[in-house]
Amino acid sequence: MITAFITHPHCDLHHMGPEHPESPKRLESIRAHMALAGVLQQTMQSEARPATDEQITRIHPARHLQALKRCVPEQGLINLDNDTFMNPDSLEAARFAAGAAITGVDRVMRHQADNVFCAVRPPGHHAEISEAMGFCFFNNVAVAAAHARARYGIRRVAIIDFDVHQCNGTIDIFGGDPDTLVCTSYQYPFYPWRYLRASFDNVIDTPLEPGCDGPAFRRLVERDWLPALQAHRPELILVSAGFDAHRDDPLADICLDDVDYHWITTLIMDVARVHAQNRLVSVLEGGYSLEALGRSATSHVRALLGQPFAQG
Repeated sequence: MITAFITHPHCDLHHMGPEHPESPKRLESIRAHMALAGVLQQTMQSEARPATDEQITRIHPARHLQALKRCVPEQGLINLDNDTFMNPDSLEAARFAAGAAITGVDRVMRHQADNVFCAVRPPGHHAEISEAMGFCFFNNVAVAAAHARARYGIRRVAIIDFDVHQCNGTIDIFGGDPDTLVCTSYQYPFYPWRYLRASFDNVIDTPLEPGCDGPAFRRLVERDWLPALQAHRPELILVSAGFDAHRDDPLADICLDDVDYHWITTLIMDVARVHAQNRLVSVLEGGYSLEALGRSATSHVRALLGQPFAQG
């Protein structure tokens, strides 16, 4: 497998304060763990391009983009909600995060890579059509899906989200769209407290009880997601790769381990091989234990490379 690793230095410039869990140290940990394991060196590394206004406004209305532009401070931080802040570099970092997902789509559609991991921040899956929230400004996977349709004529897309928080933004954007299948697992009940029981036919909810472990998670995924994915026959799979369901994550109560992220990635790759010519683009979402995040992301990319699980 040829796996592309896409990031950009500008993603490190966005910060929301010294105590905020969504910090530049997250990307540092991912790069350090992957390099130490020899995994980073086996990927095709490249830098993202920033998403353009045209690419962003395929999903978010122009008024949302303009409102964010007006919020960018000249210095310091401003808050958009209780846990989402902007510094002078935040909006540009968000453009690069969305742009990385777009670049990932270009890589797989042009057969330059089999699959892609975008190590970017800020994350995106809580960003609704007209609202930034939950550390997110633009919905990165949604922007990527719109690009795949506009540029390459892709119709059937599957978005798979295994973050510990439900992807309310992705559901807000695609709920009721029969061409977009959304499979989402999440701790229940938990933030964002909206769309937790979505009533859309194209949204496959897999709520997890606090304390849910790897074997239980695997049984639920096989029960809920596999039949829906097989029926949908996606031409492209986008992954919202959140690693905050790890047992060591400080912000949640689900008990997955590194090996479970290797397992779920392998399962998604199997679906991509059968239906999508291997086309899979994964975009970083959550994960707030730096050590667990680094190990889990490394396990994820090992699987993308077609390698067996290895501890550490």
